[in-house]
Amino acid sequence: MTPHPRAELFLWAAQRVTAVFLAFFVLVHLATIVYAVRGGLTAAEILARTHSSLVIPFFYLFFVLAASIHGAIGLRNVAAEWLGWRGASADAAVSLVGLALLALGLRAVLAVAA
Repeated sequence: MTPHPRAELFLWAAQRVTAVFLAFFVLVHLATIVYAVRGGLTAAEILARTHSSLVIPFFYLFFVLAASIHGAIGLRNVAAEWLGWRGASADAAVSLVGLALLALGLRAVLAVAA
């Protein structure tokens, strides 16, 4: 079964759009780490700041969402190109991986935010 061209175009675009967002999220995340470490903040102080913020959980919520979508689409492409695994079973498998990444990421966001 050949993939639907419109679906392939959508996935290609989603991969690129999430890459742009991930570049921003990673830069902000790394800059925050450098700021915190150079400022001498302890892990307890960092967590205290994350618990009192509404911005940080939303930032990481979107970070996790973009990463799970980007990762699942990337794994789909790797499975197709390297393993020759295409079709509904491959799509289902990478969708499950994407959902697992999303669930684990959301769990981490909740742990930091709560």
